Amino acid sequence: MIAPLVLALALQGGLADRVAAAPDGDVRFSFATRPGVCGNGRNMISLECDDGSCGRHRISSGNYYDDDAGCPCEPGPARVALQKRGGQIGRVRTYVGGAWRAAGDARVTDLGVVPAIAAARYLLDLAARSPGDVGHDAVFPVVLADSVTPWPDLLRLARLTTVPGKTRRSAVFWLGQAAGEAATRGLTELVDDSSVDLEVKESAVFALSQLRRDEGVPALIRIARSHASPSVRKKALFWLGQSDDPRALALFEEILTKR
Repeated sequence: MIAPLVLALALQGGLADRVAAAPDGDVRFSFATRPGVCGNGRNMISLECDDGSCGRHRISSGNYYDDDAGCPCEPGPARVALQKRGGQIGRVRTYVGGAWRAAGDARVTDLGVVPAIAAARYLLDLAARSPGDVGHDAVFPVVLADSVTPWPDLLRLARLTTVPGKTRRSAVFWLGQAAGEAATRGLTELVDDSSVDLEVKESAVFALSQLRRDEGVPALIRIARSHASPSVRKKALFWLGQSDDPRALALFEEILTKR
């Protein structure tokens, strides 16, 4: 039996080779999405779809926001289009649901459906080695992939000083959306790590504030009380102020009465 990591690397290598072998133009592939992910095939993706309700985490036209309205929900697949010019990837676009439009006169290479774990590994590698918007935009589809636990890789990506800050902050943001005790612990480790730059620490504080069910509030309170950086403490206090959590109100009362 092939070890899962060996199999994952082999699959990822195959996808990377296929993308590299494709001519300039659009290179497309699709993969299965994890439960709860849905989209309209164009400009809308939700990460918490349940029985036709899109919940929060709706992304539309590149924006992130909450919306209680219903949405046309189609549970996958995730579709990724890579724009290749001069042998390099110059743009990454992600859709969920729907189908590819006819190519027309454009040069298009469709790699078909690929294993979700192979897609995630390829996209993480692309994010780590690409500048500008390409690295930033390659992070998001990783969190959509079925049978993938993304937060350990996102945490490693956020720590890489060779990766552009924009990509590292994107990794931190989506690390926050991975939720759960382990992801929360990873975010607090980023805030406490002296080797991590200030912008990434502040992004981690924001990500903690976005965790569901106020899971990040205890960590934010600890940061607001004791972090060495005044800027990081200020960010933690700001996001606690947006939480309406009784624990945050108690902290504010404590701070104000001590003055």
